[in-house]
Amino acid sequence: MGEKEITENKLNTEKGLYSLIPLDEFKALMSIDDREDKIARFTLVTSTLTIEQYCKRKFLCKKYFEKIIFYNDFFISLREYPVNEITAIFTMDKEQYFSSNGQILEPDFYQTHPECGTDTDIQYLVELFPALLKYLKPYAIKIIYIAGYKKEKIPADLSAACLELATWNMNRYRGKRIGMSGNIKGAGIQGEHFEMSMPENVKALIEPYKRKVI
Repeated sequence: MGEKEITENKLNTEKGLYSLIPLDEFKALMSIDDREDKIARFTLVTSTLTIEQYCKRKFLCKKYFEKIIFYNDFFISLREYPVNEITAIFTMDKEQYFSSNGQILEPDFYQTHPECGTDTDIQYLVELFPALLKYLKPYAIKIIYIAGYKKEKIPADLSAACLELATWNMNRYRGKRIGMSGNIKGAGIQGEHFEMSMPENVKALIEPYKRKVI
């Protein structure tokens, strides 16, 4: 399923709406009634995805898994953050790497930096303890974890940025249009679409959350 299809599916129900702010809150602030419900949903999803694209990371809580070839480096950096929970870690030989989960690694053999569930906005490290090599010689490590902000714990500046961007896009749709063309597929709107762009005040709010590339 492509990103466009996923976006359209998330417009269908408020429960699955992919947004950094609640739909009801946005509709109340913008005085939106049911006639503009579809475009309001599309606006929130588009604004959230645009912010994530700019920051080069995901923000809403979901499950991830990563497979990392093991080169005797005992510190493994997880791609998504903040990490809420390590669901499971598996050690894998070369055959298992392509076919199965491998052998589960007990929590006594690893820890995270910082601790899971602290909402610290940095990339998390899984530290493997050297003692595991006494029992195993893994070809790879598979880590299953839950990362991102829960909807009730989204930082205020991220929520504010989403509200600002969604309001900006909604106003463009309502008549303050700047450089719009094409179609909004799945939102019931013909003849225009939102660009993946944002005003400078939104960029200022989300700059601290941009993925740091070393």
